[in-house]
Amino acid sequence: MTIKTKMPAASDFMRTQVQTVAPDLDLSDVVDFLLSHQVSSAPVVEIRDGKKYLVGFISERDCIDHLSNEMFYGQPKPQLTVSMMMRKHPICVSSDTPLFALVSSFISHDLRHLPVVDHGELKGIVSRCEILKQLHDYNRKVDKEDNLNRFPPDTHQLINLRFLMTGH
Repeated sequence: MTIKTKMPAASDFMRTQVQTVAPDLDLSDVVDFLLSHQVSSAPVVEIRDGKKYLVGFISERDCIDHLSNEMFYGQPKPQLTVSMMMRKHPICVSSDTPLFALVSSFISHDLRHLPVVDHGELKGIVSRCEILKQLHDYNRKVDKEDNLNRFPPDTHQLINLRFLMTGH
């Protein structure tokens, strides 16, 4: 069996409108940002020459960890910034990464979001929900194609049916 359906890549379904934060944002402001935008994580970017370059990734988990420590142990000096709390080398993919490689990354690393980066520049983000949708859609297309390959229409029956219906 030959699958003719093109496997989607990250660029086919990534979100390009991504909520990002700057590395100099303080803990309180990044918590406000995540809560107000109703996102569980955000890429940390530096803007150079009008382009967004990924320098890290900050999540609710990171904020919970640092905020609870700050509350339990007292106010740290200096005040925490995103650059002090973020994961500095997040797992990333390129825009041409195929669906099954994305699936593997999400499963192997238990991710919720994955930044899409080309030459250091943030191009978009892929979420676990989008991966599930794409995988489901691709499976449906492949199943339909597989059924056509296994059970091709019998053209003789179609021709005979045409003659039976017209009465000739």
